[in-house]
Amino acid sequence: MTHKLAIVGLGIMGRRMLENALQHPAFDVCGVWDPSAVSVAKTLEIMPDAPVSAHAEAAMSGADVVYLACPPGPRKTYALQAASAGQGVFMEKPLGTDNAQSRDLVAQLRKSRLPGVVNFTQAASRGFEELQRAMDAGETGELLGVDIVVNYPAWPRSWQKDADWLRMREEGGYTREVISHFLFLAGRFLGPLSLQYASVRYPQDPALCELDILGRLSTADGRPVTVMGTTGGQQPDRQEVTVRGSLRSHQFREFYQLWRSDGGPWEQALDWTTEDPRTSALQRQLSEVSQWLQGKPHKLATAEEALAVQELVEAILERHS
Repeated sequence: MTHKLAIVGLGIMGRRMLENALQHPAFDVCGVWDPSAVSVAKTLEIMPDAPVSAHAEAAMSGADVVYLACPPGPRKTYALQAASAGQGVFMEKPLGTDNAQSRDLVAQLRKSRLPGVVNFTQAASRGFEELQRAMDAGETGELLGVDIVVNYPAWPRSWQKDADWLRMREEGGYTREVISHFLFLAGRFLGPLSLQYASVRYPQDPALCELDILGRLSTADGRPVTVMGTTGGQQPDRQEVTVRGSLRSHQFREFYQLWRSDGGPWEQALDWTTEDPRTSALQRQLSEVSQWLQGKPHKLATAEEALAVQELVEAILERHS
């Protein structure tokens, strides 16, 4: 079965999804759109005969599923347009930055032909699959908590600078863009989380996004999720999530690398010598989108899960220091 896919938003994520959809046998790209001529030009370098439309509605017309990679602001409008046309809605996160608006979006999507899903890219990854296998086999023992550590010399990162909104407090920041993925991870394996404490440092310019954050969240039974995010310094990007187990811990590095330790040195839990981890994750994600479109069980993040993450993120960002 081939699904007709439309892409609204041709920044880095939209172009990555386009490249992967072109490689995936279950998808046929039927329309793409972005208001930026620069983004469209970069898209045409990837796919010279890309079906570039004059506006979003034209790109979406006739699609089975619409992938929304636009900034959060217009996302709700496009999502509801697609849902009202009976199309599947596959969205980037966050759903938005206004919790009330996002709750309304989720409630409306729940009534549509296909409840919306969200592109937390680790959901179908080999790393998630391996951690779940280890848990089911009893190798991890009791899960004790999750530690999230992120550091960027600068935000946005160099490859993200075309998306200027990422540096702005209104919709951007690495807590929304990156830490949200790891809060989804923690929630998927530990269960629902609530915020216990957070402190955020912002620059003097009130238009700009966060510099540093500290946070502590907890499950209903008291297992902690700690978060530390910083910017500045001269060193490589650091993105680490440690899932602590009483018998064996696992650590995700750079999203897709998975390491494990039973008390000794970290060792790789997955072999990546034969495939690219990012491509693998997106191809697997698209396979899950195909499952979802056919009404079959899938591993994708639900809109409800994405809303829970958004509410945690927005609560963290409100805690000024």
